[in-house]
Amino acid sequence: MDAIVYTSHTGSTERYARLLGRRTGLPVWPLTEAERALPPGAEIVYLGWLLCGGINGYRTAAGRYWVRAVCAVGMGPTGSQTELVRRRNGVPPAVPVFTVQGGLQPEKLRGVYRRMLDTLVQTAGAALAGKRERTAEEDGALELLLRGGDCVRPEALDAAARWLERTERCGLLLARADGCPA
Repeated sequence: MDAIVYTSHTGSTERYARLLGRRTGLPVWPLTEAERALPPGAEIVYLGWLLCGGINGYRTAAGRYWVRAVCAVGMGPTGSQTELVRRRNGVPPAVPVFTVQGGLQPEKLRGVYRRMLDTLVQTAGAALAGKRERTAEEDGALELLLRGGDCVRPEALDAAARWLERTERCGLLLARADGCPA
């Protein structure tokens, strides 16, 4: 594995990328700077923030590098909606997808992203607030929508870090799509 590459909007994804880099010893690059630091086809773990199920920057990263694993950072609980995220982004079946909860910092959102959040609060927030009985997960989602919050937790990366450590330790070789050995 050559590096961890990420795209972040409010800082949660960058924090996760740096935590994973410290844990694994891999260099960490923002996608905008990785082009100068990494050759095309480099093996990477990609971290991107979720917007309506789309992983920001994933398609660019996948077009430039060999993405070996994806970690999507969103508002939902860690480990949730991995198959939905995989399908929406066209992540190949052999590439593990991990989802981690990043949180929401409304004060850092501008323009279209702020308007989208306002709409989400008015629709989903109102629907959750109007429910007679909510699950703990729904209570957490409502709290996040109404007040924002930082949910970055190092342990949220445990599954991704274990996969990466196991892959590196075992020297796991996967064939590239072009037939060349890893």
